Amino acid sequence: MNASDVKATLSFSDGSPSMDLPIYKGSIGPDVIDIRKLYGQTGKFTYDPGFLSTASCQSAITYIDGDKGELLYRGYPIEQLATGCDFLDTCYLLLYGELPNEQQQRDFHKLVNNHTMVNEQMQFFLRGFRRDAHPMAVMTGLVGGLSAFYHDSTDINNPKHREIAAIRLIAKMPTLVAMAYKYSIGQPYIYPKNDLSYAGNFMRMMFATPCEEYVPNDVLVRAMDRIFILHADHEQNASTSTVRLCGSSGTNPFAAIAAGVACLWGPAHGGANEACLNMLEEIQQMGGVEKIGDFIKQVKDKTSSVKLMGFGHRVYKNYDPRAKLMRETCHEVLSALGLENDPLFKLAMALEKIALEDEYFVSRKLYPNVDFYSGIVQRAIGIPVSLFTAIFALARTVGWIAQLNEMIADPEYKIGRPRQLFVGAERRDVPPLSAR
Repeated sequence: MNASDVKATLSFSDGSPSMDLPIYKGSIGPDVIDIRKLYGQTGKFTYDPGFLSTASCQSAITYIDGDKGELLYRGYPIEQLATGCDFLDTCYLLLYGELPNEQQQRDFHKLVNNHTMVNEQMQFFLRGFRRDAHPMAVMTGLVGGLSAFYHDSTDINNPKHREIAAIRLIAKMPTLVAMAYKYSIGQPYIYPKNDLSYAGNFMRMMFATPCEEYVPNDVLVRAMDRIFILHADHEQNASTSTVRLCGSSGTNPFAAIAAGVACLWGPAHGGANEACLNMLEEIQQMGGVEKIGDFIKQVKDKTSSVKLMGFGHRVYKNYDPRAKLMRETCHEVLSALGLENDPLFKLAMALEKIALEDEYFVSRKLYPNVDFYSGIVQRAIGIPVSLFTAIFALARTVGWIAQLNEMIADPEYKIGRPRQLFVGAERRDVPPLSAR
C-alpha cells in the first residue's frame, strides 16, 4: 500500500481529542482510510452493515469498477480473457499473477489433467446422500470431505502445500460436480479423460454413458469454458469473504472452500441464475410471452412481492461486462442447437427486449446480468436448473483459492474478528425462579 501525504482527521463534537487517520492509495480505485488504531485511541468502532464501505484486505487479484461496468483479472479486461484465453489460462493468471507462456501453458494443463480423478471412496460418501438432495448440499459435503483424503498438503503456511491444494481443487471440482449429477439421476460415474480440454472433459463426465462414445460439441464446450472464465473471481463478494474469514483461522484449505460453496448456495449470490430460470418457468406457466405485460406490471407495483430476477447487480451500476459476453454465447448456443423457437427461450428474449427498452428498467439501470444469460445457456446445454449453482462453485473455486493463498501470504493478515454495535440488555442479575 502507498501512504498518501493527505490524512483524514476525525473530530468529535463531544470534545474528545481528534485523531489523524492515514490514507492509502491503491493502484486504481478509491482511496482507503486506515482505521486500525481507531479503537485503541478512541475506544470507538465503526459501523458498516454488510461492509459496503470497508476494505477488509489488500488484494492484487481482481478489480471491479461498477460505475464503468469494468472487471479486471490481474489487470486484464474480462472481455479480452473470455475471447483470447481458455479457463485454465485464466486459472494460471489468477494463481500466479501473469498469463502463461507456451511452455507454462502446456505444463499447467498437464498438471491439472493429472489430478482430475478423485479417491474411489468418494463414491461411498455420495451414497450417504438422498438422490433428490440439492447438488449444493452434496457439494458442500464432498468438498469438505476432500480434507479427509489429503494429509500431505495441509500446512497452509507452506507455499508449496498451498499450491498443491489449489491444483487439486481446480482439477477435482468438475469430477465432483459430474459425480453429484450422475448420482442424482442414477447413472454410472464417468471417469475423466486427460486428453480432453477442461470444459470438454467436464461435458463428457456430465453427459456420456458407458453405452456409447460421447463427442463434445465444440460450440457447447466453448460456451461452458466461457461460463467458467466469467465466474472465476469477482473481488471480495460474500463467498470469497467467507473463504477468507474461514481460512484466517488457519483451517484446512478444503474446509475453507467448502465454506465458500455453502455461502454461494444462497439465492442472493450464486443461486441467482437458478432463481432466474425458475422465474421464467413461472411466467411460462402463467401463459408465456402473452402474459409478460402482466408480469412486468407486478414487478413495477411496489406493493407486490414479485421480483425481476436476472436483472441489475449490486456492484454494477452499468451493463455487467460479463453479461455482454454471455449474451453472445447465449445466441451462439441457441442457434447451434436450433432452439431459437423454444418457448422458454423466446420468453427470455422477449423479457430481455422489454428490460432494455422500458424506461422504468433503463432509468434504474436494471440491465440483464450474467445470471440471466448463463442460466439460459446451461438449460440449453441440458444442465438441470438445480445444478447451476454447483457449476458456479466449480468455476469460482480458482478465485477462492487464489484469494485464500494471497491472504495467507500477506504478512499483515490476522484472524478475522468483526465488531458489533450491541443493542441488547445491559448487565443484570439472575432473579430466583419464583420471581421470574
